[in-house]
Amino acid sequence: MRAKFLQLLFCVIVIAIFLFGCSGIENGSNTEAFIPPSSKATQVADNGHSSDMGSDTEDFVANNESTPNQTDNSPLDGEESSTLLNNSDSSNLSQPKMPEESNLSESQANDNSATEESIVEKMTLQIGNSSFTVTLESNAAVEALVDMMREAPVVIQMSDYSGFEKVGSLGTSLPTSNSQTTTKPGDIVLYNGNQIVIFYGSNSWSYTRLGKIDDLSGWEDALGSSDVTVTFSLG
Repeated sequence: MRAKFLQLLFCVIVIAIFLFGCSGIENGSNTEAFIPPSSKATQVADNGHSSDMGSDTEDFVANNESTPNQTDNSPLDGEESSTLLNNSDSSNLSQPKMPEESNLSESQANDNSATEESIVEKMTLQIGNSSFTVTLESNAAVEALVDMMREAPVVIQMSDYSGFEKVGSLGTSLPTSNSQTTTKPGDIVLYNGNQIVIFYGSNSWSYTRLGKIDDLSGWEDALGSSDVTVTFSLG
C-alpha cells in the first residue's frame, strides 16, 4: 500500500513539472512576439540614424580626400602681397617721427637763452672817464629804454638843477607809472615822461623809477656842479 502511494506521488510530481515547463515556454514565446509599437519605431529610427551616420562618415572622408588642406601656409597671390606691402608703407609714412631728445634739449636751451637775453637787469652809465653799473627796475618805461639802447647807446646832455640832481631831455616819451617818491643819491628816474633825472642828493616828487647806481664811489665827483654828457648803454 505504501509503495503504491509513493508511485502515485511520483507521477503527480512529474506531471506538475511537465506542465510548469510547457507554460514557461509558451510565456517566453509570447513575450518575444509582443513588441510595443513605440519600441519598433524606435528601433527603425535607430537603424535609420545609424545608416545615415555611416553615409555621412563616408561623405566626410570623401570630401577630406578631394579637398586640399586649407591650413597649409600657401603663399599669398601677387596682388594680395603687393596690397599688404603698400598698406604697410603707407602706415609707416603716416606715423609722425618724434624728434630726438637731444634736439629737444638744444631747442629748449636756445629758448631759455633767448628768454634770458630778453630780460635785461643792468645797464651802464658813462660820465666822462667814469663808468657806473645800474640795476634796472621792471616796468614799461625801462623796457622801452632798453629797446632804445639795443639799437644804439642813448646819449643825453644833462644840466644841474638845485644842487641835488642832473636832468636832460630824452627826445621821446616813454610809458609812465608815476608814484610819489623820495629819491636818494644814485637814483635814476623818469620825469614828465620824456626827461631823465639822476640824483646825487634827495628830492620828493612824482616819478617813474628807472634804476639805481650799484656803487656810488666817485659818483658826486663824476657829476660835478656843471652840465655833463651822460651815455646810457647795455653791458
